This record gives sequence, structure tokens and C-alpha cells, in this order.
Amino acid sequence: MADPGLYKKLYRILTWTTLAGLVITILLVLRKSPPPDIPIDRSAAARAEKKFEAADQAKASGQPSQVQLDRSELNSYLAENLEIAGQHPEIQSGGSAAQAPAAGAASTKDPLSGIGGDEPTLEQVQSSVKDVKVDMEGDLVKAFVIFDFHGKDMSLELDGHLSAEGGYVRFDPVSGKLGSLPLPQSTLNAAVEKLMASPENREKLRLPPEINDIHIVNGQAVIDYK
Repeated sequence: MADPGLYKKLYRILTWTTLAGLVITILLVLRKSPPPDIPIDRSAAARAEKKFEAADQAKASGQPSQVQLDRSELNSYLAENLEIAGQHPEIQSGGSAAQAPAAGAASTKDPLSGIGGDEPTLEQVQSSVKDVKVDMEGDLVKAFVIFDFHGKDMSLELDGHLSAEGGYVRFDPVSGKLGSLPLPQSTLNAAVEKLMASPENREKLRLPPEINDIHIVNGQAVIDYK
């Protein structure tokens, strides 16, 4: 007959091992990953604007065109055109009273909260985001996001393939990390699929009619105009 003391000892070991694993997981999630090192180039945003202007002029004359952005140009363009939490002067200066509570109410929305629940809208995801940096390597886009989760800054990294499909932006994740904790591929696929499946989100992912395709080539964002 097995010694009852052995079962107790195994139970204690299993309990402490499980607890240790849980603590390590929490620490990994809370430990923010270092952001990508994006070179600072004060003229990058202006270069990006000129490239888009040239593409518009070519389109107006009936010529096909293409815009290629390196990582400095892309990040500078996003910094000037992407609204993120904490960068709304009308709220910070006590502007619209109706807008401020709405933004605050959504500011603790977890970008991955759509898993196992209702799909988050892009506004909810956007309102929780505090910083975004994008790197590109080969044919991969590598997004680094700092977001607010119940008052705690956390980091999310997503690597994947960017493309256009049927006039909409498509993102296929290949890897990701929440803090320093690697995310399973099934979790990534479910999160992105739920975020993009919602009808209201899908309309916001519609590309302008003049855009034919968008993808990453040799570490640059390439936008093909019709």
C-alpha cells in the first residue's frame, strides 16, 4: 500500500510548482518588452507627406503610382496622424465634457479582451493605446504597443503579414508577446479574427478606393495605387 505521506508530499510539490508558474507568468506579463529602436529623423514626416502628394498627382494624371515608406517615415507619419490616448488636446484642456468621460471609460479596455467575449471596437482599442511604434523586417510588420490596463501600462508586440484583400486591410499574425510572455498562435489568431470580424470594425478597415494593395517588402511599407 502506498505511503499516504508520499501523496501529501507530491501534492505540496505540485501546489508550489503551480503557484510558482502562475507568479512567473504574471511577472512576464507585467514586464514590458523594450520598444524597437527607431531612428529619429525630423524630416521623415515631411518626406512621407511629399511621397503621398506625388502619388496623388500621378493618380490625377491617370498614372499608376507607388509609395514606399521606411520605418522612420512610417513612424513619423503615424505619430502625426494616429490619435492615441493622452494626445487629445480638447480633453486635456477640459474641452468637450461629453467626450472626456467616454474616452476615460474605455481607457482600461484590454486590446485582447475580445477573446472569449464581445469583440472590442477599434475605438475601444484605440482609446487604451498610449504609444505605438512600428518596425519592418523583410516582409513582416512588427508592431509595438503600450496600452493602459486598469491603470497599469502593459506592452503588446505583434508580428505579422500586412496585405489588402477585397478592398480591406488584412493582418495575419505570426507571433506576439504580452509583456515578456509569448502568446500562443491560436490566441493571436482568435484576437485578430474577432477584432476584424465585427461589421463596424470591418468598415473602418476599408481601404480608400484608389489603393490597390499594401504590403511590406524588404523592410519598407509599399502602397500600390490603382
